Amino acid sequence: MSNYKWVFAPRFRRNAFGWRSDKPIERIKEALAEIRAVACKEPVLAAEGAIVLLEKLSPALMGVDSSSGALGTAVNRAIEALVPLVVQANVDLATRQSWLERLWEAIQEDEMPYIEHLADFWGDLCISKDIASDWVDRFLPILQRMWSPQETAFGYFQGTDACLSALLAAGRTEELLTLVDLAKYKSWHTRRWGFKALIALGRKAEAVRYAEASRGLNAPEGQIAQACEALLLSSGLADAAYARYGIEANQKTTYLATFRAIAKKYPSKDPGMILQDLVQNSPGAEGKWFAAAKDAGLLDLAIDLAMRSPTDPLTLGRAARDYAVKEPKFAMAAGLASLQWMARGYGYELTGMDVSQTYQAVMDAGRAMGLPNGQIEQQVRRVVTTESAAGNFVERILKL
Repeated sequence: MSNYKWVFAPRFRRNAFGWRSDKPIERIKEALAEIRAVACKEPVLAAEGAIVLLEKLSPALMGVDSSSGALGTAVNRAIEALVPLVVQANVDLATRQSWLERLWEAIQEDEMPYIEHLADFWGDLCISKDIASDWVDRFLPILQRMWSPQETAFGYFQGTDACLSALLAAGRTEELLTLVDLAKYKSWHTRRWGFKALIALGRKAEAVRYAEASRGLNAPEGQIAQACEALLLSSGLADAAYARYGIEANQKTTYLATFRAIAKKYPSKDPGMILQDLVQNSPGAEGKWFAAAKDAGLLDLAIDLAMRSPTDPLTLGRAARDYAVKEPKFAMAAGLASLQWMARGYGYELTGMDVSQTYQAVMDAGRAMGLPNGQIEQQVRRVVTTESAAGNFVERILKL
C-alpha cells in the first residue's frame, strides 16, 4: 500500500514553489482531486494519500508568500476535505496509531505554520475515546505545566489544540473546562473548547454566556457570534438566533452577500424586514444595500435606499440597463440616481462610456413609460446640474 505512486507526491518536495501562491493552490486542488478519485474504490489507500499530502504541505510551501490569505484558505479547506478520509478508513489499531504518529510529527515540523488547523480535528482522527484518552495523557502534563500558576513565562505548545480536541473526544469534559480556565491568555481560540465542552454536557444556556464572556479587546467577535448562532439554531431557537446574532454572525465581503446569507439561513423571515434591520444597523450606508433590495425584488425600497446615501453609480447604471424594458419606472429612477451620484463625484474611474450608457438606459426607460424626450432630458438635466468638476464632466459628456 505504501509503495503506491502518487502523482502529486513529487510535486510537493521541500521548497518546491517560488514566492507566488497561485501555483501551489493549483497543485493542492489537483492533489485533492487525485485522492478523491482513489477514495471511490480504495478508501484506505486514499487515507494514506491524505496523510502523505498533509506531511508534505508545510515543507513544500515554506517559501510561498501567503500574505493574501488565499493559500492559508486553500490549505485549511484541504485539511477539512482530507480529515474525513482518514477518519472513515477501516484499518487496524496499529495502522491508526502509525497514522497519528506521522500526523503529529508533521504538526511538530510545521514551522510557518500551515497545517495547524489539523490539530482541531485530533479528537476525530483518534476515532475512539480510548485512543483519544491515550493522546490526552501524552499531551496533558506538558500543557498543565505550561499553564501552571507557578509558571511565570508564556510558552507555546504545538499540541495545545490537539490536547483540547482529544479531551473533548474522550468525554473528559470537566477536565477540559478546568484546563481551559488555567490558560494564561483568555482567548476565544482556547475558550471555544470550553464552549464545546459545555454543549457536550448539555449546558447550552451556560455555553452562550461563556462565549459572551469571551468578548473583549482583539476578540474575534464574528466567530463568537457564529458559534452562539449555530447553537441557538440547533436548539430550534431561530427567532432568538436572528435577534441576537443574525447580522453579526453573517458578515460577508459584500453587502449583497451578507443579505443573501441571512435570508438563506432564516427563510421564515420576510426579506424586507431583514433589509430594514440591515439598513438600521449601518446608518449612513443605506445606498450600499441597493443591490440587496433589488435582488429581493423590493424595487421601491431599492430606489429609496439609493437616494438616501451615496450608491455606486455603475451598480445603478447596470440596473437601469437590465430593467429598462421590464420595469421602466424602476430603471429610469435607478439611471437618474446613477447620473446624480456621478455628477456629485462618486464612483471609481468613471468613463464617458459609463455616462453615455446610463443616459441611454434612462432614455429607453422613459420612452417605454410613454414620456416625451424633452421631459426625460429635463429630469436628467435636473439631477446632473452642479457646480462640481464631476458634474461638469457629466454635463460635457451629455452636452446638456
